[in-house]
Amino acid sequence: MNRQAKTILAITGASHMLSHSLILVYPTLIVIIKDELNLGFDALGFIALASAFMFGLGAIPAGYFENKLGGRKLLLIFQFSCLVAGILVTLSDSVIQFTFALVLVGLAASIYHPAGLTLLSRRVRPMGKAMAIHGILGSIGLAMGPLLATVFAEFGTWKYVYLFLAGIAGILGFATLMLIPKKESSEDLEAEKIQSPEKTNKKALAYFYITAMLMGLSYNGFTTFMPSHFAANTDGFMQSLSDTLKAGFFPSLVFMAGIGGQWIGGILADKYQRSVVLVWVVFLNIPFLILMGFSTDHYLVAWSVLLGISHFNFQPIANTLISDLTHTKNRGLGFGINFFLTFGVGAIAAGFSGIIAQKFGVSFVFPTMGIILIPAVLTGIMVIKKSRV
Repeated sequence: MNRQAKTILAITGASHMLSHSLILVYPTLIVIIKDELNLGFDALGFIALASAFMFGLGAIPAGYFENKLGGRKLLLIFQFSCLVAGILVTLSDSVIQFTFALVLVGLAASIYHPAGLTLLSRRVRPMGKAMAIHGILGSIGLAMGPLLATVFAEFGTWKYVYLFLAGIAGILGFATLMLIPKKESSEDLEAEKIQSPEKTNKKALAYFYITAMLMGLSYNGFTTFMPSHFAANTDGFMQSLSDTLKAGFFPSLVFMAGIGGQWIGGILADKYQRSVVLVWVVFLNIPFLILMGFSTDHYLVAWSVLLGISHFNFQPIANTLISDLTHTKNRGLGFGINFFLTFGVGAIAAGFSGIIAQKFGVSFVFPTMGIILIPAVLTGIMVIKKSRV
Protein backbone atom coordinates (compact mmCIF):
# COMPACT_ATOMS: atom_id res chain seq x y z
CA MET A 1 0.00 0.00 0.00
CA ASN A 2 1.66 3.26 -1.16
CA ARG A 3 1.60 6.62 0.61
CA GLN A 4 -1.30 8.01 -1.43
CA ALA A 5 -3.38 4.90 -0.74
CA LYS A 6 -2.68 5.20 3.00
CA THR A 7 -3.77 8.86 2.93
CA ILE A 8 -7.01 7.98 1.16
CA LEU A 9 -7.65 5.14 3.59
CA ALA A 10 -6.99 7.44 6.58
CA ILE A 11 -9.38 10.19 5.39
CA THR A 12 -12.12 7.82 4.23
CA GLY A 13 -11.74 5.80 7.42
CA ALA A 14 -12.11 8.90 9.59
CA SER A 15 -15.12 9.95 7.51
CA HIS A 16 -16.57 6.47 8.04
CA MET A 17 -16.14 6.95 11.79
CA LEU A 18 -17.94 10.27 11.57
CA SER A 19 -20.92 8.96 9.60
CA HIS A 20 -21.64 6.18 12.10
CA SER A 21 -20.96 8.31 15.17
CA LEU A 22 -23.54 10.84 13.99
CA ILE A 23 -26.20 8.17 13.56
CA LEU A 24 -25.47 6.31 16.83
CA VAL A 25 -25.65 9.40 19.06
CA TYR A 26 -29.46 9.55 19.04
CA PRO A 27 -30.21 5.93 20.11
CA THR A 28 -27.99 6.51 23.14
CA LEU A 29 -29.84 9.71 23.95
CA ILE A 30 -33.27 8.00 23.91
CA VAL A 31 -32.96 6.83 27.51
CA ILE A 32 -31.67 10.29 28.51
CA ILE A 33 -34.13 12.57 26.68
CA LYS A 34 -37.27 10.41 26.95
CA ASP A 35 -38.63 12.42 29.87
CA GLU A 36 -37.22 15.72 28.62
CA LEU A 37 -39.13 15.45 25.35
CA ASN A 38 -42.13 13.81 27.07
CA LEU A 39 -42.33 11.06 24.44
CA GLY A 40 -42.79 7.27 24.60
CA PHE A 41 -40.52 4.64 23.11
CA ASP A 42 -42.86 4.31 20.12
CA ALA A 43 -42.55 8.01 19.16
CA LEU A 44 -38.81 8.03 19.87
CA GLY A 45 -38.43 4.91 17.74
CA PHE A 46 -40.13 6.59 14.80
CA ILE A 47 -37.84 9.61 15.10
CA ALA A 48 -34.96 7.14 14.86
CA LEU A 49 -36.69 5.56 11.86
CA ALA A 50 -36.97 8.92 10.04
CA SER A 51 -33.29 9.73 10.50
CA ALA A 52 -32.07 6.20 9.74
CA PHE A 53 -34.34 5.92 6.69
CA MET A 54 -32.78 9.04 5.20
CA PHE A 55 -29.36 7.61 6.12
CA GLY A 56 -30.19 4.79 3.72
CA LEU A 57 -32.36 6.53 1.12
CA GLY A 58 -29.83 9.24 0.29
CA ALA A 59 -27.27 6.59 -0.66
CA ILE A 60 -29.09 5.76 -3.92
CA PRO A 61 -28.84 9.23 -5.53
CA ALA A 62 -25.36 9.55 -4.01
CA GLY A 63 -24.36 6.29 -5.72
CA TYR A 64 -25.82 7.50 -9.01
CA PHE A 65 -23.97 10.82 -8.89
CA GLU A 66 -20.70 9.12 -7.89
CA ASN A 67 -20.32 7.93 -11.48
CA LYS A 68 -20.74 11.53 -12.68
CA LEU A 69 -18.95 13.53 -9.97
CA GLY A 70 -16.40 11.02 -8.69
CA GLY A 71 -15.78 9.78 -5.17
CA ARG A 72 -13.65 12.75 -4.10
CA LYS A 73 -16.27 15.41 -4.87
CA LEU A 74 -18.98 13.30 -3.28
CA LEU A 75 -16.83 12.87 -0.17
CA LEU A 76 -16.51 16.67 0.10
CA ILE A 77 -20.29 17.08 -0.20
CA PHE A 78 -20.72 14.55 2.62
CA GLN A 79 -18.26 16.29 4.91
CA PHE A 80 -19.59 19.82 4.54
CA SER A 81 -23.23 18.67 4.65
CA CYS A 82 -22.53 16.98 8.00
CA LEU A 83 -21.00 20.25 9.21
CA VAL A 84 -24.24 22.12 8.46
CA ALA A 85 -26.57 19.38 9.75
CA GLY A 86 -24.72 19.05 13.08
CA ILE A 87 -25.01 22.79 13.68
CA LEU A 88 -28.76 22.68 12.98
CA VAL A 89 -29.31 19.94 15.60
CA THR A 90 -27.43 22.01 18.15
CA LEU A 91 -29.60 25.06 17.43
CA SER A 92 -32.96 23.19 17.49
CA ASP A 93 -35.30 24.12 20.35
CA SER A 94 -38.46 22.03 19.75
CA VAL A 95 -39.34 18.40 19.00
CA ILE A 96 -40.25 19.32 15.42
CA GLN A 97 -36.99 21.20 14.80
CA PHE A 98 -34.98 18.44 16.46
CA THR A 99 -36.65 15.76 14.31
CA PHE A 100 -36.13 17.79 11.13
CA ALA A 101 -32.47 18.37 11.96
CA LEU A 102 -31.95 14.65 12.69
CA VAL A 103 -33.46 13.82 9.30
CA LEU A 104 -30.90 16.16 7.72
CA VAL A 105 -28.14 14.43 9.69
CA GLY A 106 -29.29 11.10 8.25
CA LEU A 107 -29.42 12.51 4.72
CA ALA A 108 -25.97 14.11 4.98
CA ALA A 109 -24.40 10.98 6.47
CA SER A 110 -25.99 8.84 3.73
CA ILE A 111 -23.64 10.30 1.13
CA TYR A 112 -20.55 8.76 2.68
CA HIS A 113 -20.70 5.06 1.79
CA PRO A 114 -21.12 5.31 -2.01
CA ALA A 115 -18.37 7.94 -2.00
CA GLY A 116 -15.89 6.36 0.39
CA LEU A 117 -16.33 2.72 -0.55
CA THR A 118 -16.09 3.38 -4.29
CA LEU A 119 -13.02 5.55 -3.75
CA LEU A 120 -11.41 2.72 -1.77
CA SER A 121 -12.36 -0.01 -4.26
CA ARG A 122 -10.74 1.94 -7.10
CA ARG A 123 -7.65 3.43 -5.50
CA VAL A 124 -6.52 1.16 -2.62
CA ARG A 125 -5.05 -2.36 -2.75
CA PRO A 126 -5.22 -5.01 -1.33
CA MET A 127 -8.98 -4.48 -1.19
CA GLY A 128 -9.89 -6.99 1.52
CA LYS A 129 -7.34 -5.54 3.95
CA ALA A 130 -8.38 -1.97 3.09
CA MET A 131 -12.06 -2.79 3.64
CA ALA A 132 -11.21 -4.42 6.98
CA ILE A 133 -9.30 -1.35 8.21
CA HIS A 134 -12.05 0.89 6.86
CA GLY A 135 -14.64 -1.22 8.68
CA ILE A 136 -12.64 -1.17 11.91
CA LEU A 137 -12.62 2.61 11.85
CA GLY A 138 -16.37 2.52 11.25
CA SER A 139 -16.75 0.29 14.32
CA ILE A 140 -14.71 2.78 16.34
CA GLY A 141 -17.14 5.42 15.12
CA LEU A 142 -20.06 3.27 16.27
CA ALA A 143 -18.42 3.01 19.68
CA MET A 144 -17.57 6.72 19.81
CA GLY A 145 -21.16 7.83 19.13
CA PRO A 146 -22.64 6.38 22.34
CA LEU A 147 -19.58 7.37 24.40
CA LEU A 148 -19.60 10.97 23.17
CA ALA A 149 -23.35 11.24 23.70
CA THR A 150 -22.96 9.92 27.25
CA VAL A 151 -20.09 12.28 28.12
CA PHE A 152 -21.85 15.36 26.79
CA ALA A 153 -25.13 14.37 28.50
CA GLU A 154 -23.49 13.54 31.81
CA PHE A 155 -21.15 16.52 32.06
CA GLY A 156 -22.63 19.16 29.77
CA THR A 157 -25.43 19.74 27.30
CA TRP A 158 -26.24 16.73 25.14
CA LYS A 159 -26.91 18.75 21.97
CA TYR A 160 -23.32 19.93 21.84
CA VAL A 161 -22.16 16.45 20.85
CA TYR A 162 -23.55 17.28 17.40
CA LEU A 163 -21.57 20.53 17.30
CA PHE A 164 -18.41 18.63 18.20
CA LEU A 165 -18.98 16.14 15.37
CA ALA A 166 -19.79 18.99 12.97
CA GLY A 167 -16.36 20.44 13.72
CA ILE A 168 -14.71 17.12 12.87
CA ALA A 169 -16.63 17.07 9.57
CA GLY A 170 -15.23 20.48 8.68
CA ILE A 171 -11.66 19.40 9.46
CA LEU A 172 -12.04 16.29 7.28
CA GLY A 173 -13.43 18.41 4.45
CA PHE A 174 -10.32 20.57 4.38
CA ALA A 175 -8.10 17.47 4.61
CA THR A 176 -9.84 16.00 1.57
CA LEU A 177 -9.36 19.23 -0.39
CA MET A 178 -5.65 19.35 0.41
CA LEU A 179 -4.55 15.70 0.46
CA ILE A 180 -6.63 13.56 -1.91
CA PRO A 181 -5.69 13.96 -5.61
CA LYS A 182 -8.48 14.80 -8.04
CA LYS A 183 -7.62 12.00 -10.47
CA GLU A 184 -6.73 8.33 -10.14
CA SER A 185 -3.16 7.31 -10.87
CA SER A 186 -2.32 5.10 -13.85
CA GLU A 187 -1.57 2.23 -11.43
CA ASP A 188 -5.04 2.57 -9.87
CA LEU A 189 -6.72 2.52 -13.27
CA GLU A 190 -4.80 -0.59 -14.38
CA ALA A 191 -5.52 -2.49 -11.13
CA GLU A 192 -9.21 -1.60 -11.38
CA LYS A 193 -9.35 -2.78 -15.00
CA ILE A 194 -7.85 -6.16 -14.06
CA GLN A 195 -10.07 -6.80 -11.02
CA SER A 196 -13.41 -5.49 -12.29
CA PRO A 197 -15.80 -8.18 -13.65
CA GLU A 198 -16.83 -7.94 -17.31
CA LYS A 199 -20.45 -7.33 -16.31
CA THR A 200 -22.61 -7.06 -13.21
CA ASN A 201 -23.94 -10.40 -11.91
CA LYS A 202 -27.53 -9.22 -11.42
CA LYS A 203 -29.00 -12.50 -10.13
CA ALA A 204 -26.39 -13.04 -7.42
CA LEU A 205 -26.55 -9.34 -6.55
CA ALA A 206 -30.34 -9.48 -6.12
CA TYR A 207 -30.11 -12.31 -3.58
CA PHE A 208 -27.25 -10.53 -1.84
CA TYR A 209 -29.38 -7.38 -1.55
CA ILE A 210 -32.18 -9.32 0.13
CA THR A 211 -29.67 -10.78 2.58
CA ALA A 212 -28.22 -7.33 3.27
CA MET A 213 -31.69 -5.83 3.76
CA LEU A 214 -32.58 -8.44 6.39
CA MET A 215 -29.24 -7.87 8.12
CA GLY A 216 -30.02 -4.15 8.05
CA LEU A 217 -33.43 -4.69 9.65
CA SER A 218 -31.79 -6.71 12.42
CA TYR A 219 -29.00 -4.17 12.89
CA ASN A 220 -31.30 -1.15 13.13
CA GLY A 221 -33.59 -2.98 15.53
CA PHE A 222 -30.98 -4.10 18.03
CA THR A 223 -28.80 -0.95 17.90
CA THR A 224 -31.74 1.41 18.48
CA PHE A 225 -32.73 -0.24 21.76
CA MET A 226 -29.43 -1.74 22.92
CA PRO A 227 -28.64 1.30 25.16
CA SER A 228 -32.06 1.09 26.84
CA HIS A 229 -31.74 -2.70 27.20
CA PHE A 230 -28.39 -2.41 28.95
CA ALA A 231 -29.59 0.41 31.22
CA ALA A 232 -32.56 -1.69 32.37
CA ASN A 233 -30.92 -5.12 32.67
CA THR A 234 -27.47 -4.62 34.21
CA ASP A 235 -28.47 -3.75 37.79
CA GLY A 236 -26.28 -6.54 39.17
CA PHE A 237 -23.23 -5.72 37.04
CA MET A 238 -20.93 -2.72 37.55
CA GLN A 239 -23.38 -1.14 39.96
CA SER A 240 -21.24 1.96 40.38
CA LEU A 241 -22.27 3.14 36.91
CA SER A 242 -25.41 5.23 36.48
CA ASP A 243 -28.07 4.16 33.96
CA THR A 244 -26.90 6.99 31.71
CA LEU A 245 -23.31 5.74 31.71
CA LYS A 246 -24.43 2.14 31.19
CA ALA A 247 -26.48 3.25 28.16
CA GLY A 248 -23.27 4.59 26.62
CA PHE A 249 -20.57 2.28 27.95
CA PHE A 250 -21.98 -1.17 27.19
CA PRO A 251 -23.09 -0.49 23.59
CA SER A 252 -19.66 1.04 22.98
CA LEU A 253 -18.12 -2.18 24.32
CA VAL A 254 -20.17 -4.16 21.79
CA PHE A 255 -19.08 -1.91 18.92
CA MET A 256 -15.46 -2.11 20.03
CA ALA A 257 -15.79 -5.91 19.93
CA GLY A 258 -16.93 -5.36 16.36
CA ILE A 259 -13.40 -4.20 15.56
CA GLY A 260 -12.25 -7.79 15.95
CA GLY A 261 -15.12 -8.88 13.75
CA GLN A 262 -14.15 -6.39 11.04
CA TRP A 263 -10.55 -7.59 11.06
CA ILE A 264 -11.57 -11.25 10.94
CA GLY A 265 -14.01 -10.46 8.12
CA GLY A 266 -11.27 -8.76 6.11
CA ILE A 267 -8.97 -11.76 6.48
CA LEU A 268 -11.74 -14.18 5.50
CA ALA A 269 -12.68 -11.99 2.53
CA ASP A 270 -9.16 -12.31 1.09
CA LYS A 271 -8.69 -16.02 1.85
CA TYR A 272 -12.02 -17.79 1.25
CA GLN A 273 -15.06 -17.71 -1.02
CA ARG A 274 -16.85 -14.60 0.16
CA SER A 275 -20.40 -15.81 -0.52
CA VAL A 276 -19.86 -18.92 1.65
CA VAL A 277 -18.43 -16.90 4.53
CA LEU A 278 -21.41 -14.53 4.20
CA VAL A 279 -23.87 -17.33 5.01
CA TRP A 280 -21.99 -18.40 8.14
CA VAL A 281 -21.76 -14.83 9.40
CA VAL A 282 -25.52 -14.31 9.02
CA PHE A 283 -26.26 -17.63 10.73
CA LEU A 284 -24.08 -16.87 13.78
CA ASN A 285 -26.00 -13.67 14.53
CA ILE A 286 -29.24 -15.55 15.25
CA PRO A 287 -28.41 -17.38 18.52
CA PHE A 288 -26.57 -14.40 20.01
CA LEU A 289 -29.53 -12.05 19.41
CA ILE A 290 -31.95 -14.52 21.00
CA LEU A 291 -29.66 -15.03 24.01
CA MET A 292 -29.34 -11.25 24.48
CA GLY A 293 -33.09 -10.95 24.92
CA PHE A 294 -33.21 -13.57 27.68
CA SER A 295 -30.06 -12.55 29.59
CA THR A 296 -29.13 -9.99 32.22
CA ASP A 297 -25.97 -8.62 33.84
CA HIS A 298 -22.65 -10.30 32.88
CA TYR A 299 -24.37 -12.90 30.67
CA LEU A 300 -26.02 -10.11 28.69
CA VAL A 301 -22.66 -8.38 28.25
CA ALA A 302 -20.97 -11.64 27.18
CA TRP A 303 -23.57 -12.55 24.54
CA SER A 304 -23.60 -8.96 23.28
CA VAL A 305 -19.84 -8.90 22.79
CA LEU A 306 -20.05 -12.15 20.82
CA LEU A 307 -22.81 -10.59 18.72
CA GLY A 308 -20.55 -7.60 18.05
CA ILE A 309 -17.78 -9.88 16.81
CA SER A 310 -20.04 -11.99 14.60
CA HIS A 311 -22.21 -9.18 13.21
CA PHE A 312 -19.37 -6.94 12.06
CA ASN A 313 -17.70 -9.74 10.09
CA PHE A 314 -20.44 -8.94 7.60
CA GLN A 315 -19.27 -5.50 6.43
CA PRO A 316 -15.85 -6.19 4.84
CA ILE A 317 -17.17 -9.41 3.32
CA ALA A 318 -20.25 -7.68 1.91
CA ASN A 319 -18.31 -4.71 0.54
CA THR A 320 -15.74 -6.86 -1.25
CA LEU A 321 -18.53 -9.13 -2.53
CA ILE A 322 -20.27 -6.12 -4.10
CA SER A 323 -16.98 -5.30 -5.84
CA ASP A 324 -16.85 -8.90 -7.12
CA LEU A 325 -20.39 -8.77 -8.47
CA THR A 326 -20.48 -5.28 -10.04
CA HIS A 327 -18.80 -3.71 -13.05
CA THR A 328 -16.78 -0.61 -12.12
CA LYS A 329 -19.25 1.71 -13.89
CA ASN A 330 -22.09 0.39 -11.72
CA ARG A 331 -20.18 0.14 -8.47
CA GLY A 332 -21.11 3.46 -6.90
CA LEU A 333 -24.79 2.76 -7.53
CA GLY A 334 -24.23 -0.82 -6.32
CA PHE A 335 -22.91 0.42 -2.99
CA GLY A 336 -25.71 3.00 -2.84
CA ILE A 337 -28.48 0.44 -3.34
CA ASN A 338 -26.91 -1.82 -0.73
CA PHE A 339 -26.74 1.00 1.75
CA PHE A 340 -30.33 2.05 1.09
CA LEU A 341 -31.57 -1.49 1.70
CA THR A 342 -29.40 -1.95 4.79
CA PHE A 343 -30.04 1.39 6.50
CA GLY A 344 -33.04 2.84 4.65
CA VAL A 345 -35.39 -0.11 4.45
CA GLY A 346 -33.61 -1.50 7.51
CA ALA A 347 -34.68 1.61 9.41
CA ILE A 348 -38.24 0.27 9.44
CA ALA A 349 -37.03 -1.99 12.24
CA ALA A 350 -36.36 1.06 14.44
CA GLY A 351 -40.05 2.00 14.35
CA PHE A 352 -41.24 -1.61 14.51
CA SER A 353 -38.92 -2.28 17.45
CA GLY A 354 -40.29 0.79 19.21
CA ILE A 355 -43.77 -0.71 19.08
CA ILE A 356 -42.45 -4.04 20.43
CA ALA A 357 -40.55 -2.25 23.20
CA GLN A 358 -43.60 -0.18 24.20
CA LYS A 359 -46.05 -3.13 24.25
CA PHE A 360 -43.94 -6.09 25.37
CA GLY A 361 -40.72 -4.62 26.77
CA VAL A 362 -37.31 -3.80 25.32
CA SER A 363 -36.01 -7.36 25.87
CA PHE A 364 -38.38 -8.77 23.23
CA VAL A 365 -36.75 -6.67 20.51
CA PHE A 366 -33.64 -8.88 20.34
CA PRO A 367 -35.09 -12.36 19.71
CA THR A 368 -37.39 -10.75 17.13
CA MET A 369 -34.34 -9.39 15.29
CA GLY A 370 -32.81 -12.88 15.41
CA ILE A 371 -35.90 -14.48 13.83
CA ILE A 372 -35.74 -11.91 11.00
CA LEU A 373 -32.37 -13.36 9.97
CA ILE A 374 -33.59 -16.94 9.35
CA PRO A 375 -34.67 -16.20 5.74
CA ALA A 376 -31.40 -14.27 5.26
CA VAL A 377 -29.51 -17.56 5.63
CA LEU A 378 -31.55 -18.99 2.75
CA THR A 379 -31.00 -16.01 0.45
CA GLY A 380 -27.31 -16.13 1.34
CA ILE A 381 -27.18 -19.71 0.09
CA MET A 382 -28.71 -18.50 -3.19
CA VAL A 383 -25.85 -15.97 -3.51
CA ILE A 384 -23.43 -18.91 -3.44
CA LYS A 385 -25.35 -20.75 -6.17
CA LYS A 386 -25.75 -17.73 -8.47
CA SER A 387 -22.12 -16.66 -8.01
CA ARG A 388 -21.02 -19.96 -9.52
CA VAL A 389 -23.14 -19.55 -12.67
